Amino acid sequence: MSDLTTRVVMAAWALFMLSWALGWLLKGSPIPIYRVKRFGQDMVEDAIMGAFWLAVGTSIFALIKYLASAF
Repeated sequence: MSDLTTRVVMAAWALFMLSWALGWLLKGSPIPIYRVKRFGQDMVEDAIMGAFWLAVGTSIFALIKYLASAF
């Protein structure tokens, strides 16, 4: 179970990095279309929120795992 959890968390962090990088690429691109730049900004914001909740969820899961092994 731990191996599966580790793989899922690593895939989620990789997806965060990909969406964050793509968001900044779109936001900083020289394309004169405002919608594309706004979409890039939205991707960056969503990636940061996703990373926050991923970190919180991973911490809670680690705490539960620690408490379960301690008792």
